[in-house]
Amino acid sequence: MEFDFSQLSEQLRRAIKELGFEKPTPIQKEAIPLALKGYDILGQAATGTGKTAAFGIPLIERIRKEDGLKALILTPTRELAVQVKEQIQHLAKYKGLKVSVFYGGTPVAKNVEFLEKYNLNIVVGTPGRIKDLISRSALDLSKVSYFVLDEADLMLDMGFIEDVEYILNCMPLQRQSFMFSATIPKQVEELAKKHLREDYKFVRVINAELKPKIEERLIKLNSPGQKLSELEKILRDHILERIIIFVRTRKDAKELSERLLSKKFSVVSLHGDMTQRQRENALRLFKEGKVKIVVATDVASRGLDIRGVGVVINYHIPEDPEVYIHRIGRTGRIGNYGKAYSFVTPEDSRALWRIKKLKERYQSI
Repeated sequence: MEFDFSQLSEQLRRAIKELGFEKPTPIQKEAIPLALKGYDILGQAATGTGKTAAFGIPLIERIRKEDGLKALILTPTRELAVQVKEQIQHLAKYKGLKVSVFYGGTPVAKNVEFLEKYNLNIVVGTPGRIKDLISRSALDLSKVSYFVLDEADLMLDMGFIEDVEYILNCMPLQRQSFMFSATIPKQVEELAKKHLREDYKFVRVINAELKPKIEERLIKLNSPGQKLSELEKILRDHILERIIIFVRTRKDAKELSERLLSKKFSVVSLHGDMTQRQRENALRLFKEGKVKIVVATDVASRGLDIRGVGVVINYHIPEDPEVYIHRIGRTGRIGNYGKAYSFVTPEDSRALWRIKKLKERYQSI
């Protein structure tokens, strides 16, 4: 019998329906039944093909609120950690499961206090912070039954293998593990053979229909002063589409949104100086189509997953190539078509080189 969402519990089906998932993507169709049968999984799938739900749905289906901490999900970046946490939290809400996220750059003392106060069911985090919390005896993984290593190839590329090994050694041997990766280089194969059970299943879904369809364009400029006029041209060319413009700082976000407002564009900003209520209101206006353009910093956009974004514009090229992938991935979601424009000035050459190297790895699938 082919898998579909009707085979899941009523609580999960309600959450899935709210997220707008009508039928399983290929990676979900292949991985979820095997996971529900108890197999360890090594999964290969492109970004934007629904892999978070592919490992999240089996966890949520099998964990009960009263079980305590039963699952750990590791991601290589804080942006991805927040994004994964938010989707898992939404999927889990009708089962009443408690989900939280921990990553570097935030006060570790507050993380410790949070863990002492709340009984969590699922923890999402980056390797460094999770290792830190374990070493402080704030996070006990001795009863964890499910482990997920997301973006395994990137995890290894970024040098997290020692932290990952440390964390794995703090969990029971009798656990179910999932490793998902955009590519399967030799190091990922070795990691799978070492930490997955011998009968693990390799699920490889390379479906051209579900790969992000993103047309990337570099707009080469002689100086930053040329950016605003070029931006206006793009915005007028895509006047009916939802657009996210990424900038470097809070100040940039404020100033650019004000300049666009003065030119009669429908725009809101998202940045760290805004209150949570202000951010939520801005996102609501964008989601409802009442505002067509968002000017955002990376900090404010973490976990930003809005359907129907047609265009992403990198007003400033990010130094971190993974941030570039994260940004352009806000469009072209699950097989849809999108465009990504990047303004490039001479000082961006090093950042462009790093982006090119990272993209070569992603494009190998």
